[in-house]
Amino acid sequence: MAIVWAGFAAGFAIAGCHSAPTLTAQQAQGKHLYQVRCAHCHEDNDLALKKVPPDLHHVFDRATLPSGIPATDLAVRNNVLTGKGMMPSFSGRFTEDQMAALLAYLHTGLR
Repeated sequence: MAIVWAGFAAGFAIAGCHSAPTLTAQQAQGKHLYQVRCAHCHEDNDLALKKVPPDLHHVFDRATLPSGIPATDLAVRNNVLTGKGMMPSFSGRFTEDQMAALLAYLHTGLR
């Protein structure tokens, strides 16, 4: 019995008690889209922009977006498709399914 308990305890320690939930297929697609179309500005700022774009981690946990408008799917969708400030328009670059996937991933807090 002690050997079984030790094996269970070791397995639990390896797995960890705070592992992140697995992303759904839609969220995983959104993560990929975020990484290839958004992160270079919103995370890496590898374009050497003079004004750093807003951090999108936990964007839907806040009541408002950095611009002050309510943090809703519609507001984020509009910002992405029409652009805002220095952010260019991404109109025509996302299908409806891709936009839904991006929003689903943003709702995870970017995990």
